[in-house]
Amino acid sequence: MNITDAVFQFFSSGILIYSVSLLLFYLLIVVYSIAEIKLYSRKSSFTDYNLLASSVYAPSVSLLAPAYNEAANIIENVRSLLAVHYNNIELIVINDGSKDDSLQKLIEAYQLVKVPFLVNEKIKTKPIRGIYKSRNSLYHKLIVVDKVNGGKADALNTGINVASNKYLVCIDVDCILEQDAMLKLIKPFLEETNKQVIATGGVIRIANSCEVVNGKLVKVHLPKQLLPRMQTLEYIRAFLLGRMAWSRMNGLLIISGAFGAFDREIAIKAGGYNHATVGEDMELIVRMRRYMHENKIPYKVSFIPDPLCWTEAPASYKILGRQRNRWTRGTIETLQIHKKMFFNRRFGILGILSYPYWFFYELLAPLIEFSGFVGLTIFAMAGYISWPFFLLLLAFILSFGFLYSVFAILIEVLTFNQYKRRTDIFKLILIAFAEPLFFHPFVVWSAVRGNLDFIRKKKSWGEMTRQGFNSKKK
Repeated sequence: MNITDAVFQFFSSGILIYSVSLLLFYLLIVVYSIAEIKLYSRKSSFTDYNLLASSVYAPSVSLLAPAYNEAANIIENVRSLLAVHYNNIELIVINDGSKDDSLQKLIEAYQLVKVPFLVNEKIKTKPIRGIYKSRNSLYHKLIVVDKVNGGKADALNTGINVASNKYLVCIDVDCILEQDAMLKLIKPFLEETNKQVIATGGVIRIANSCEVVNGKLVKVHLPKQLLPRMQTLEYIRAFLLGRMAWSRMNGLLIISGAFGAFDREIAIKAGGYNHATVGEDMELIVRMRRYMHENKIPYKVSFIPDPLCWTEAPASYKILGRQRNRWTRGTIETLQIHKKMFFNRRFGILGILSYPYWFFYELLAPLIEFSGFVGLTIFAMAGYISWPFFLLLLAFILSFGFLYSVFAILIEVLTFNQYKRRTDIFKLILIAFAEPLFFHPFVVWSAVRGNLDFIRKKKSWGEMTRQGFNSKKK
């Protein structure tokens, strides 16, 4: 065997072993997600959410919503957050030095005036320029903070300093919440008795093409544009299967920055959000978990399968590319900061399973897949490819991916069933066919570019331009 044959054998065997191990992990995820969804549904059937919402003994919550250049949606979004069905709550909107008229719109719409406000700065942040409250008693729960621009992590840390309640709920200001979202998100903090719940997350859904009236989502539609529709399927698959499975194993490494709840005391003790990374949401969860392990405190990170929060997905490849590039850089930074946990039994399932999974199958997967494309091209040109075997293997991989997506759609239909028209389900199934050809390769390439930008030490978020919701007023 010459050196070229040896390289080909090593390359092809390595790709095959990696692919088989990844497929086995996906099967494990399916089994665990089914079990966790069943358990959640059974426990939720005994809960009276209205009683919890109106109780003065309900846990106190500070809802933090950082905003930067969100003028397109800011009024509708804040109206939606103020309408959340929960008694013991304050809404803190942090204007992170927006260059547009976001602050002025808020002042006019909610009759805001600057007020004196003592801030206990437990986490160092950029200076606050002013704190505003409303003259109108209808908006007594609203606090607007205007600060010097410092990025999302710095804005959230400012919100933590201003907050006065036991639990923090961090949300992207462009999101629309379900009316009972806060109740369901806080519920795990009350249920667990043997372990301290330090964070909970909820399912994020795509709001493109949905109807919003007075800040409330009134009608769900499958996105009309192809790219948001593909992300709809991706989100169903990632949240209903992936995160539910990791929640059951208590191995979650991420709570979506779009909507998540945290124990304020633990978040502060862990140091708050890290403004040196673009993946601040994932990094904070890992750091909070690491803090609990190192202090030998039994804990849990929970996940809620209900569709609690709706957000606008990128509708262009340019904006989507920026988003996925940033996600990749955030993952690399988080895993690099906490590399001490890699296969470290001291951190339990976090070190033995969660961290290695993210390293091998989230971080390295796009690089290995891209290398596979390059290697396939080279070996095909050299005549090393057995095309019948290759086509058979390709058909198997595509079929597995399609069935995995269809199973996620089935779980959605049997549980929360947000897309009720049969034509919408049929369209999602068609997307499962098209995704490997039009969406997945672009996501892989964006991740590869994210790795290159990390090497170049790029730190910017990249501007995420919003189109705005299909909003109406009654």
